[in-house]
Amino acid sequence: MIILQANKIERSFAGEVLFDNINLQVDERDRIALVGKNGAGKSTLLKILVGEEEPTSGEINKKKDISLSYLAQDSRFKSENTIYDEMLHVFDDLRRTEKQLRQMELEMGEKSGDDLNKLMSDYDRLSENFRQAGGFTYEADIRAILNGFKFDESMWQMKIAELSGGQNTRLALAKMLLEKPNLLVLDEPTNHLDIETIAWLENYLVNYSGALIIVSHDRYFLDKVATITLDLTKHSLDRYVGNYSRFVELKEQKLATEAKNYEKQQKEIAALEDFVNRNLVRASTTKRAQSRRKQLEKMERLDKPEAGKKSANMTFQSEKTSGNVVLTVENAAIGYDGEVLSQPINLDLRKMNAVAIVGPNGIGKSTFIKSIVDQIPFIKGEKRFGANVEVGYYDQTQSKLTPSNTVLDELWNDFKLTPEVEIRNRLGAFLFSGDDVKKSVGMLSGGEKARLLLAKLSMENNNFLILDEPTNHLDIDSKEVLENTLIDFDGTLLFVSHDRYFINRVATHVLELSENGSTLFLGDYDYYVDKKAEMEVGLTEEASTNNQVKESRPVNDYQAQKESQKEVRKLMRQIESLEAEIEELESQSQAISEQMLETNDADKLMELQAELDKISHRQEEAMLEWEELSEQV
Repeated sequence: MIILQANKIERSFAGEVLFDNINLQVDERDRIALVGKNGAGKSTLLKILVGEEEPTSGEINKKKDISLSYLAQDSRFKSENTIYDEMLHVFDDLRRTEKQLRQMELEMGEKSGDDLNKLMSDYDRLSENFRQAGGFTYEADIRAILNGFKFDESMWQMKIAELSGGQNTRLALAKMLLEKPNLLVLDEPTNHLDIETIAWLENYLVNYSGALIIVSHDRYFLDKVATITLDLTKHSLDRYVGNYSRFVELKEQKLATEAKNYEKQQKEIAALEDFVNRNLVRASTTKRAQSRRKQLEKMERLDKPEAGKKSANMTFQSEKTSGNVVLTVENAAIGYDGEVLSQPINLDLRKMNAVAIVGPNGIGKSTFIKSIVDQIPFIKGEKRFGANVEVGYYDQTQSKLTPSNTVLDELWNDFKLTPEVEIRNRLGAFLFSGDDVKKSVGMLSGGEKARLLLAKLSMENNNFLILDEPTNHLDIDSKEVLENTLIDFDGTLLFVSHDRYFINRVATHVLELSENGSTLFLGDYDYYVDKKAEMEVGLTEEASTNNQVKESRPVNDYQAQKESQKEVRKLMRQIESLEAEIEELESQSQAISEQMLETNDADKLMELQAELDKISHRQEEAMLEWEELSEQV
């Protein structure tokens, strides 16, 4: 069923057409990714679809009574509530119903006869509506969503005004998921999320009951969630069935076909024009020439396929070859002011390795990199560079840029002996051409500053690149160009990134940081995820067969792990028992409700109601116990 439809939408600014003739249909449970280059108008189109902006022309039609939630980039909301109370507000209607049910239960002891029968009938209807609307599970839903977004229970009583901007945006998204609208429109929802939280969000959205429209630069995320991809290109909207990777394949095929058809038609046009020019003045061939000319006039000419906006042509090359050992880190501890974030960290980085650093937000991934480049000292441990290693560092804070410089001066000031034409050519390769080089650095967008920093780094010709979130602010096209450049780089890479698609393409190893230090995985991101899953399965299997496995660790470590695994098995048995009890209580509740419908005896109804209240109370207790135990597993 169609829930939203856009017809012939156009948006212009000061006479400049951003897009026009946009037609779009959203059905129930559609999973739509909206993609396009920076500046194509993706965010503007979303705002038009949700009613925050008016189109220059065209109309938007929505299904009657549709519920819609929209997460803008860096959404914020103001509230004097605590985190938990704000989430509770989503369920105000349910909580009023719950209060009404409790009041009706009290009134049952005061009524009899027809009045009681009517009250019981109303109660049954309201109670069933309450159950179907999630009345028995909404508090569990709140806990699950908050935990999924890394708001642990210790934060639930924090005032929203105390949250950082990123935390506020995460909470805004959490609240929307609890609202469960028919249509969820998300503009860059993975901003401010670590990889673990993004993976959790992916799984949640895959199973979401409503429709989704998503703008995101996270291609891995789009691959997991989207089943339809809309490409906003050349002022119009093209529809492809499939996720992002499938869209890339289909678009390449489409462009190749368009180019082939255009070339074929151009040859046909040239041949017809040549015939007309040669034969129109001859008496014997005039009629045939006139016929060909009419054929030309009637021909529907194909537009010349456009390559679109020019892509960057980034290059990184090293002047010297490093030794085989590039970097050694031994028993390092990282952190601030003596507070350790992660230890011990060990790394033996070899020439041509490309190591991605991953881990939860706040674990110290950027701190580790800054410690390597001597911006923050290691709390303990040491690092050593190998022979002939020349380090280039990309800082995600973009602090190396001087806002008052022009783009041209930003490079020229650091490379004074390089001819201007060479500086301009290098800037052109990173999409700064013409008057762009005269722009003030302080007036550049985040993506432009990122490209400028990468251009500066490429001028250094280092053989060891250390990159802190290099894909931040880049559009998808620029990310793919950077990926190809780094894949071809003849040196060594160490980088932090939350872009799993980028890691998959570039990394040869993944270094995971945790409170317990570092673990190195030989492979890309998918290999890392699979290996982690294998390790978790292995631990479970080991728990059931530990008497057959010889441990190489000290006995006290083995006993501690054994006790932990024993506790997990105990918890799982308790959870299974509670699930069986909850199912039995539901059956009992249903049976008593049916008995109450079959009798008019006031005393019997009172007795049954008391029993039903007792069961309901136990249901709530069992659900709370189940939630607490589930969080411990």
